[in-house]
Amino acid sequence: MTTPYDAIVLAGGAARRLGGADKPGVRVGGRALLDRVLAACAGAGATVVVGGRRTTARPVRWTREEPAGGGPLAALDAGLRPTTAPVVLALSADLPFLGQPTVTALLDALGAGGREGVLCVDESGREQPLVAVYRTEPLRRALALLTAEHGGLAGLPLRLLTRELDVARLTAPQALASFDCDTWEDIATARARIREHGNVLDEWITAVKDELGIDLDVDTGVLLDLARDAAHGVARPAAPLTTFLVGYAAAKAGGEGADVAEAARKAAALATRWAAEKDELNP
Repeated sequence: MTTPYDAIVLAGGAARRLGGADKPGVRVGGRALLDRVLAACAGAGATVVVGGRRTTARPVRWTREEPAGGGPLAALDAGLRPTTAPVVLALSADLPFLGQPTVTALLDALGAGGREGVLCVDESGREQPLVAVYRTEPLRRALALLTAEHGGLAGLPLRLLTRELDVARLTAPQALASFDCDTWEDIATARARIREHGNVLDEWITAVKDELGIDLDVDTGVLLDLARDAAHGVARPAAPLTTFLVGYAAAKAGGEGADVAEAARKAAALATRWAAEKDELNP
């Protein structure tokens, strides 16, 4: 990711369709919705969250819109004020499936053209102004024009902003990247989806890394193959114990992804030799 950017995450709102629940703090896969969004924009130079202060998985700068509850345009304006990067990423705090690939695609699309912004469109073609990147100065200018025209930004709809800017549209590379959680039914859908067979391991590994404060690329296939070999060639309890020891060895070696791969390779080779001896004993 080469384009320097700051991130603005809108985490206010009344969440009326959730009965007034603290939506950014609602958990999907054991992680708060806000923390899931913050993980997607971890490459930002600065991250400004507009909303009530709370504990987050990584440090952010907090601010509030004026007046409180003034709506997304007022919140976006408040979040924009402390930013300094030439590009800002604007996100809502209720996007459970947003990931870095979509952020990268937005930044790349902006860098490849001369537009003032790029926003995602969902599978139905609906525009998502809060899954978008904008050039900072045109965005400041557009918000100032709307403020002058309407006497303020409170209560104004987001669609007024995109009318003021020259924006491109992008279909996100990740399925459901712009899926937002407005209702408890949406929350239930998100919680069910991450537990599907094709998603659950990646979701679990990401949640564990987030909980432990680990920034490490893990090749789950290598570790699962190692666990299988240890279980079959040695004994079933050898699987979790071996993967634990691989992690410990990798941490002592430096804690990089390559260290995990090398420790797993050595342990897998040992498990193969162990199994071969077992086969020789039982021809």
